[in-house]
Amino acid sequence: MKLNEISDNAGSRKGRMRIGRGIGSGKGKTGGRGGKGQTARTGVRIKGFEGGQMPLHRRLPKRGFTNIFALDLNEVNLDRVQGAIDRGVLDGKDTIDVEALVRAGVLRRPKHGVRLLGKGEIKAAIAFAVHGASKSAVAAVEKAGGSVKILGAKKETGETAA
Repeated sequence: MKLNEISDNAGSRKGRMRIGRGIGSGKGKTGGRGGKGQTARTGVRIKGFEGGQMPLHRRLPKRGFTNIFALDLNEVNLDRVQGAIDRGVLDGKDTIDVEALVRAGVLRRPKHGVRLLGKGEIKAAIAFAVHGASKSAVAAVEKAGGSVKILGAKKETGETAA
């Protein structure tokens, strides 16, 4: 076999259809665009228009909202942190925060912070500084002799100071 003898399998590539080249071509006159009007023109088309019938996206009910104040937190389980310590990429003696987890490759980017979750177990006594933690994660870290510091302001309970 030589390089000049290599070719595609028969039928693996389809030739380009040349449109608008006479009625004998099968794609002449309107060029596959149908009749006249808005849909035959380029660049102009009402997306979702259903011929005057109420469009589907307006027939369906709206629900919910987007909270613009919500924090986008990374979620990290205890077993991922323990695995990073076992591999030696994370130092258990320092305080573990977002920057340390990004440097160790546990997280790709910092986002708004980290929420610690309780899947897995932690063996070393580690100090965490995170934006949130589940009760099971806090209990597991404290059981191993570590501590969890929650960063950021606590939500107010609605009571006013007199």
